[in-house]
Amino acid sequence: MRSGFACVVGRPNVGKSTLVNALVGQKIAITSERPQTTRHVIRGVVHRPDAQLVLVDTPGLHKPRTLLGKRLNDQVREAWAQVDVMVQCFPVNEKPGPGDRLIARESASANRGRRIAVVTKTDLVGSERIGAQLLAVAELGENSERDWDEIVPVSARTGEGLEILTELLLRDLPDGPALYPDGVITEEPEQTLVGEIIREVALAGMSDELPHSIAVVVEEMQQREGRAESDPLVDINAWLFVERDSQKAIVVGRRGEGIRRIGTESRKRIEALLGTRVYLDLRVKIAKDWQRDPKQMNRLGF
Repeated sequence: MRSGFACVVGRPNVGKSTLVNALVGQKIAITSERPQTTRHVIRGVVHRPDAQLVLVDTPGLHKPRTLLGKRLNDQVREAWAQVDVMVQCFPVNEKPGPGDRLIARESASANRGRRIAVVTKTDLVGSERIGAQLLAVAELGENSERDWDEIVPVSARTGEGLEILTELLLRDLPDGPALYPDGVITEEPEQTLVGEIIREVALAGMSDELPHSIAVVVEEMQQREGRAESDPLVDINAWLFVERDSQKAIVVGRRGEGIRRIGTESRKRIEALLGTRVYLDLRVKIAKDWQRDPKQMNRLGF
């Protein structure tokens, strides 16, 4: 039996979480077209008869403008120093830039394990553009501290290249016992997953000023007492935190339309996750400039 860890890193919005979800075979991390969606290190487990791979999804490494941004970057650097394989993502439709070179250089110094470059989103372009990006990524590797061990083009949407990547990730894992029981695909608590679902739904309808200002805290989550076993109901109370009055007005929406949309869509997804009916109570609260306030960030789970 072989087992080990692979860390998936890259700039914001390069397809890291989408790739991890596809490799695991089930959605464990929220995704969005907006950058810096991932705010926590999330682990997903790939099971094989003779191996177990733990994928570590990380926030996008970026130039921080707030204390939150700095803490997210610290999470990434801590994660990549402790894994067996480093995976750096490069979207096929964006030329490698200074941020990509910084990540490649820093990760090469911090981690001496195997390094795999993944060109993501290959379903968006033709073969000529894919070839050009593979060459560009190869050149970046040659000019960094250490070259790539492998370069793999993949499409998480169509599945192309995913099996090849999985086999490469599993190939050189160290000998060791399974780290998680069969069937476990993530160690994230249900309460955390519920909060992430709510934040993903909220992000889908927000203007550009809001995504980084929204935090979700699930305050209470428990089965309602007195219900028949054949008809259980889970009560969930959650807060959406924003930084200013104007942002609260946007989230709530005209005549409450915004918060109703978030509640309705979130409830459907949470019920699918939990396999039971849900009563979801959402409230919006202002935590002024929480991204820059260490005490408030601690209370919000950062």
